[in-house]
Amino acid sequence: MPHVNVTHLASKGTVLGTVVLSLLAVPSHATPAVPLPKPDLTTLQGRLVTALKQGAPGAIARIDDRGTVERAAMGVADHKSRRSISNADRFRIGSVTKTFTTVVLLQLADEGTLRLDAPVDRYLPGLLPDRTITVREILGQRSGLYDYTNTMFAKTVPGFQEVRNKVFTYRELVKRSLWHPRTSAPGAAYSYSNTNFIVAGMLIEKLTGHSVRTEYENRIFKPLKLRDTFYVHPGARIPGRHASGYLTPDEKGAPLVDATEQTMSWAQSAGAVISTTRDLNTFLSALLGGRLTSPAQLRQMERMVPAGTNQAYGLGLRRRDLSCGISVYGHTGSVQGYYTYAFATKDGRRSFTAVATTSNNVSVLNTMVGTLESAFCGKQSKALRAAPPVERYEDIAPGIARD
Repeated sequence: MPHVNVTHLASKGTVLGTVVLSLLAVPSHATPAVPLPKPDLTTLQGRLVTALKQGAPGAIARIDDRGTVERAAMGVADHKSRRSISNADRFRIGSVTKTFTTVVLLQLADEGTLRLDAPVDRYLPGLLPDRTITVREILGQRSGLYDYTNTMFAKTVPGFQEVRNKVFTYRELVKRSLWHPRTSAPGAAYSYSNTNFIVAGMLIEKLTGHSVRTEYENRIFKPLKLRDTFYVHPGARIPGRHASGYLTPDEKGAPLVDATEQTMSWAQSAGAVISTTRDLNTFLSALLGGRLTSPAQLRQMERMVPAGTNQAYGLGLRRRDLSCGISVYGHTGSVQGYYTYAFATKDGRRSFTAVATTSNNVSVLNTMVGTLESAFCGKQSKALRAAPPVERYEDIAPGIARD
């Protein structure tokens, strides 16, 4: 039987935003139109157990809802010690990093240092061959820049082993993208590309004169007191208590590969942050509650274009439209060994993070997306009574369908 750990905790207090922006009024959308259904904790636990049966060594989830906390944890944190996994364990959040990166750039826009509709070339002259690509198109995944991870991870395990200990510069990664034709004209279509957020990291460092680590820490981690959130690059280890991540090989039946230790240099500002379910929920609640940017910049972030079935993409932010009619906002994270779903209601009052400690496993991927239904739709979810959405693409190599 998988290890099961479910707790309920009521707490008081709020998380403060940045010193400068904490005085901003909460935007008008912060009052929900209708009460949210109660989470369906039994079904949520069942989904995590299913993820274990499908190959994930461990799975965790946490719901924060106006002072009430619900947690679930199934399985083990690592194969060697067999220690039970916990919501206190840190993990690699993958592309949820993109939302952190976007917040830093929107704060720079609030400060007048950056214009969303200015060309990237204004700030990084000569970096991109098409000098019309704007910052907005970069953050909205509409630049047309090829995703270099499609080539890098065309073969899952060999691709990972090739880069796990390497250290890349941003320009080396952009160069790998520019070896390939663009997928569309700038602004013409949504096309998910990690290249965009490598460029975003370069913008942060050019405009501030500091590393992305310093900007994340000073603008987000420290003001929100995210004690378990770090940008670790090029160090390969997750500091402190953490859950190991296991990569599923392409060959059926092959043993899982422990992918926990890696430089994450292939991702950097597109995916190298480490966090916990608590810290991610705190971050999303603060962001969507209007405590990290001005209301005007948050509205820019929430301007969405279609990005697949029942979902859309804004600026570093995904929207998922659930079966009960509720939409939630956040990001997915796929990195070797970890699947993360981190989403919240538009007012930020209910936030939810779920993690499975494997990747390259479509069955687990689809099970984990179903946790959103349990957390936000509760027993009103129609997902079990109809054909559920099928996830086939990951944030790593999104142009490659995994069977």
